[in-house]
Amino acid sequence: MKKLIVALLILVVAFGAFGQAKPVIGALIRNLDEQFVADYAANLKVLAAKAGVELKLLDSRSDQATQLDQLNTLITQGVKYFVIVPNQTEATEQMAKAIKAVGGGAAFSNIQPSVAALKVGPNFFLASSPESVAGSIQADIIDNYFKKNPAALAPGKTINALFLLGQLGHPAQKYRTEAVKNGLKAKGYKLNVIAEDTANWKPDEAQQKMDAWIAAYNGKFNIVITNNDGMALGAVESLLTAKYTKADAKDGTILKVPVLGVDATQVALKSMAEDKLYATVLQDSVGQSSTAFELALAMATGKYKPGFKAWGLSPETKPGSEAPANDAAVIGQCYLVPFKAVTKENYKSFMTK
Repeated sequence: MKKLIVALLILVVAFGAFGQAKPVIGALIRNLDEQFVADYAANLKVLAAKAGVELKLLDSRSDQATQLDQLNTLITQGVKYFVIVPNQTEATEQMAKAIKAVGGGAAFSNIQPSVAALKVGPNFFLASSPESVAGSIQADIIDNYFKKNPAALAPGKTINALFLLGQLGHPAQKYRTEAVKNGLKAKGYKLNVIAEDTANWKPDEAQQKMDAWIAAYNGKFNIVITNNDGMALGAVESLLTAKYTKADAKDGTILKVPVLGVDATQVALKSMAEDKLYATVLQDSVGQSSTAFELALAMATGKYKPGFKAWGLSPETKPGSEAPANDAAVIGQCYLVPFKAVTKENYKSFMTK
């Protein structure tokens, strides 16, 4: 009898030590073909492994209907807490309501949720970066470029720009583009948009667009401004293929005109090291994914409480200029990861070894 009791006690202890279920977090990701998003997802996997979390990560391949189906599938599997990189801001309220119905929560990241999505409940968060800041930083970089280099590059403070845009209507496309344009005008430049069109964040589409523009506007533009590094690198490749280059890189690029991106992916930094891409802006995939993951984990483990610090960041306290962080009712649910300028002076510090 004593042996049986001892055996039962051993089983109880063993179950207590090893039988506790791991926290489970669902990760709904927009499109892993995009380098920034792929880097974001890779960090989620690292964080989950370190925290002993079961991560159920699904790629919707840029299809919102697929993402909604994936959400419903995970919910039926018992998943309640999520990190979500949505395809469309407009779908985030519907997603939040489905998650709230099972008593869960989510951190929306990279693509902003709507104000209505965060108002679904206090367990819904923004863990992203204020997109207009990226455009403002691009304007600062461009201003410094034309100040440091001969006035002939922008005579009369005139900028003749080509714009490669992300998916039209996407918050990052809208805010980044508006901010760089407004920033340049505020600095006293006359901005002529020679051509602008979407390349949907994709290098190959950007390269094809640039091929056509070089043929049509050869010598008529003095800068290429893009909404992300993927498109910037597509533009760079087009310019190199067309031999739109010069003898030296004294101004920071071997191309006849500077090309700017956003994200500071490792591929983009390598291009900067080769004097091809002129500059970019760090959109911190590690910062965004870590902030979102820590919020989801805190909810899953019952450790979240108002004012919780995620990735060392406190929630915002004052409304800003961009939704949803412009609404006082949800400002305490908004965590903003800063953008940073990446130039020839500091790009090496962002490169991984």
